[in-house]
Amino acid sequence: MQDQYKKQVHSYWNRASCGTETTQREKFSADYFREIEEFRYAIEPEIFSFAQFTRYRNKKVLEVGVGAGTDFVQWVRAGAHAYGIDLTKEAIDNTRGRLALEGLKAEYLSVADAESLPFDDNQFDLTYSWGVIHHSPRTFTCLEEMIRVTKPGGRIKVMVYNVNSLFAFYQYVIHGVKKGRLFARWKDIIFKHQESFGTKAYTRAEIEKKVKKYPVTICTLESPMTSHDLLYYKEQPLPWIAYVLGSLAGWRRAGWFMMFELKKHGT
Repeated sequence: MQDQYKKQVHSYWNRASCGTETTQREKFSADYFREIEEFRYAIEPEIFSFAQFTRYRNKKVLEVGVGAGTDFVQWVRAGAHAYGIDLTKEAIDNTRGRLALEGLKAEYLSVADAESLPFDDNQFDLTYSWGVIHHSPRTFTCLEEMIRVTKPGGRIKVMVYNVNSLFAFYQYVIHGVKKGRLFARWKDIIFKHQESFGTKAYTRAEIEKKVKKYPVTICTLESPMTSHDLLYYKEQPLPWIAYVLGSLAGWRRAGWFMMFELKKHGT
């Protein structure tokens, strides 16, 4: 069953890497990548403060799930020794095209499964993944692998979806309330209707409990309101209503993106 589930995930993302749906420009052209990048950071500006690209100059960085290469190219531009993997050839082709267009080189870029990373233990100063491993059938196997390949004292930065968020509530309204499924579980709705089949979302408590068994310390764990929670794509008054709901729910806890940074034990 999990193999079939992974095939569906692969098929979904291999049709179009994350972000490529935002442009109609010629594939792999300068305008194609420019529009993808502008849109990504316009609606997800929190990526910059979380990733802190420029702090990793001359550091060995692994990105798990490169997608259209938008974040990956930031590591390379910043002077990191950048390694990247993705489940799909489509993502690797996008990223290679992006690097070639800018005359940049990665240390390593290949199709690989995040559940079994093709690297030895204790290799990277940072392992990073933004909105990827919650699509894997074995999300926490992916996290274990990220921790395994990180050096002692290194960092692991991950974003997964937060089930206790305004965006998850909107999904419940659309796919639950409007369809008469008042008792549908939010997790089940996300599993079936959010992006590729099988997408998962977690609570803060679930992340804290899972992480306890790993040789890491939680440095940060937060879920700030995002453009997705604030309905940036809707007309007023819905964004105003979302703003009020966000203020009531908790501006730093009820956002769709659950971002956590871990430090691996050791020197």
